[in-house]
Amino acid sequence: MAVKGEKQVKKAKVLIVEDSHTQAIQLESLLEESGFEVSVAYDGAEGLSFLKEGKPDLVISDILMPEMDGYELCRKIKEDDDLDEIPVLLLTQLNEPEDIIKGLESGADNFVTKPYDPKLLLSQIEYILVNRTMRTSPRTEMGMEVFFAGKKYFINSNRMQILDLLFSTYQNSLQQKRELEKTNKELKEALDTIKTLHGIIPICANCKKIRDDKGSWSQLEAYFSKHSEVQFSHGICPECVKKLYPEFAKD
Repeated sequence: MAVKGEKQVKKAKVLIVEDSHTQAIQLESLLEESGFEVSVAYDGAEGLSFLKEGKPDLVISDILMPEMDGYELCRKIKEDDDLDEIPVLLLTQLNEPEDIIKGLESGADNFVTKPYDPKLLLSQIEYILVNRTMRTSPRTEMGMEVFFAGKKYFINSNRMQILDLLFSTYQNSLQQKRELEKTNKELKEALDTIKTLHGIIPICANCKKIRDDKGSWSQLEAYFSKHSEVQFSHGICPECVKKLYPEFAKD
């Protein structure tokens, strides 16, 4: 699954900061298969130490980590004159409005909710890297205090970061909406099947054909094969053997 875009995007260096080794390996494999050069740190402090030694083109960090969480790591990156131009993408299972405010407060460039869709994550990465030159403009020195849900936050992100974070929030919401619609459709189909198999089914008293909701009559085997996962194996009962094949019937 390759990310399309400029050559520098494909050769970009990405630092993953993730305390879950399993999730870090999964993300590392996804990015390496897409042509990125990947490094991994397993907590915020280790990630910050790595950044002192070499600058990646992008930092992808989990938020919920011990000692130093993703917000604090992002804040330290953006407060460092040598690192502040590195874009930061946050991965989170959180989806409350406060999370967006905290992301803005920390200076994050983008975020994606877990569990993430690989295509969505790669498109967000491509978007950040292709437009990275637009992020080199200095951040405004004039921040502002925001009161939200009884807490005070200080926002010092530039306009591009704010727009990016809002766009990523919308994309995540849209993805979750699509997944919810898919789940609801599957549940409705399952409910329809249950109703069909557990409702009153009209059956002919003579030939045993079954009438469906559209008024069509079909053999019992065909009806149940269509409306369930039942499979039939044919045989013959002892009474029918005596009636149809008396020479083979046992006394």
